[in-house]
Amino acid sequence: MNDFEAIDFFKGDELVADPYPYYEALREQCPVRREPHHGVVMVTGYDEAVEVFHDTTRFSSCLSVTGPFPGFPVLLEGDDVTGLIEQHRDELPMSDQLPTLDPPVHTAHRALLMKLITPKRLKENEASMWQLADHLLAEFLAPGEGDFIGGFAGPFTLLVIADLLGVPEQDRDEFAVALRQRPRSEGGIGSTGEDTISHNPLEFLYGRFAAYIEDRRREPREDVLTGLATATFPDGSVPDVADVVRVAANVFSAGQETTVRLLGSALRLIAEDPDLQRLLRSERDRIPNFVEETLRVESPIKGDFRLSRVPVTIGGVEVPAGTTVMLLNGAANRDPRRFADPATFDPARPNARHHVSFGRGVHTCPGAPLARAETRVAIERILDRTADIRIAESVHGPAGAREYRYLPTFILRGLARLNLEFTPAGDTLPGDQHRDTDRGQG
Repeated sequence: MNDFEAIDFFKGDELVADPYPYYEALREQCPVRREPHHGVVMVTGYDEAVEVFHDTTRFSSCLSVTGPFPGFPVLLEGDDVTGLIEQHRDELPMSDQLPTLDPPVHTAHRALLMKLITPKRLKENEASMWQLADHLLAEFLAPGEGDFIGGFAGPFTLLVIADLLGVPEQDRDEFAVALRQRPRSEGGIGSTGEDTISHNPLEFLYGRFAAYIEDRRREPREDVLTGLATATFPDGSVPDVADVVRVAANVFSAGQETTVRLLGSALRLIAEDPDLQRLLRSERDRIPNFVEETLRVESPIKGDFRLSRVPVTIGGVEVPAGTTVMLLNGAANRDPRRFADPATFDPARPNARHHVSFGRGVHTCPGAPLARAETRVAIERILDRTADIRIAESVHGPAGAREYRYLPTFILRGLARLNLEFTPAGDTLPGDQHRDTDRGQG
């Protein structure tokens, strides 16, 4: 650990490009270890992380998004800090977001979301993804090269989420412009070197969805927004407009950001490995497991945070009450006790789906089915419309000496840009006719 003791995971930029040796060094010493700079207990072990994910009794999610910064508003003293958490949690940044809520409040608010992300709605949403992908790819692929992150992944995921939530088509360009101004991942929450963050960086989404919900409550229509506006809590009570807005805004912002990073990792792997690319082109049924292995090897979320309410033992390590704990998804997904030869990318790995990139327990990402579908659809359609995909050496350098820039954040793991070159497919795209028929049926 000597080489890593001086590195500040949360403030420095030494680990942005490649955090995995650091994770391994932590785990080799102990799967649960307190880092020296901010006192955060880092959980790199798979079993240990899953245990904490499932434990909502002894751990609070109040700082799930913010982690150690700016810190809890008051000093957490005593052997049970539950009372202090409940008294001051609203003072924390992002405290109104679903991931930071604890049961039973979390249970009620998540129920609102699950009434929106139903199997029927996801099926309808996927049916439109093919058309959205085609529309964007027509322009993106035309020059024969381009930045995949900004040219396709960002716009595609934004449009898919907008479609899921029923944002009117005439408003979607405004959403695209507003949300491209400054992504959360750049200079916001989780940025290395940042001491402070805004209490509420989602003002635009809050304002727009509040107007939508109020309008649909006054004049219900046959649309998704009306379903969201009229949804009730499990006890039958009608939520405040603000409660509904927070759920919608969280789905919109978090779901888009993480899926962009997943798509970037997936296309980098495809473009870097001609053998893998040929395999996926010829055997499309391998794409779902390829997506799971991509999630395992490059989790879009580096980690999630919990705050211990009481003294607890994790993996044989005693953790006092009031301790910030970071569950490192990217490390747990490479735990050799769970995954054989974990650093090797294996598209046929039998237990790839056991990864914790979507979390576990009550806070398991509700948008996981959507992210999987988006990624699968995008990959299939890009493979349909190209004969070959390559890394642009003019931007990223030659094979064996690539230069990639990753987001400077301790929360997200993903490429800031990915420049690709394409060879277009022929006029007749292989398998298009039967696939389009299937897609039209959802």
